[in-house]
Amino acid sequence: MTTVGFIGSGNIGGTVARLAIAAGYDVVLSNSRGPETLADLVADLGPQARAATSADAAAAGDLVVVSIPVKAIADVPAAPLAGKTVMDTGNYYAQRDGAIAELDDGSVSSSELLARHLGAARVVKVFNNIYVKHLGALARPAGSPDRSALAIAGDDPAAKAAVTAFLDAIGYDTVDAGPLDAGRSYEPGTPAYGGMYGELSNEAGTPANADVIRTALAK
Repeated sequence: MTTVGFIGSGNIGGTVARLAIAAGYDVVLSNSRGPETLADLVADLGPQARAATSADAAAAGDLVVVSIPVKAIADVPAAPLAGKTVMDTGNYYAQRDGAIAELDDGSVSSSELLARHLGAARVVKVFNNIYVKHLGALARPAGSPDRSALAIAGDDPAAKAAVTAFLDAIGYDTVDAGPLDAGRSYEPGTPAYGGMYGELSNEAGTPANADVIRTALAK
């Protein structure tokens, strides 16, 4: 059975873990504060979940979700992620992360910064442009007429195929936005950030199919 590791198990990580378990995956959760602080989340998720250190979660995952502030990229364990598909949920917020010159001047994207740190991992940007409650609420089985899509960006075709299969399993279609640098096209401040999935006040969200996402990406 495929295992999904989590480096960061906050709102987004916890929601993706819940969707993954519903789809039959095992999950290994970690955060910066230690496995013992995840006891309540693990108990809530059930027997398919366990907590570990970040290094152990990275090693255990066939797929790995990195869901941390950009300022913490240097803390992600690189060696156990070599050759693995890594899903990056992050966005850069200078007010939270502190000013990072190469992000401020646009010479690199935050996902490229993560990929550079990890070296041999295959990074795909995903889950960064949808409100976490919408992410949990809008998942639908394959073939559902109201199924939503999520954008992905990455430089490795095999990694993007693996993420596409994972998204399909947890309830979403996929729109390929292009190479990893194209992840900028659905970061905060872009038309493809958030609004397609409904108002924040509506926790059930509004389904947004692949055509809706493509249109937003093209604006």
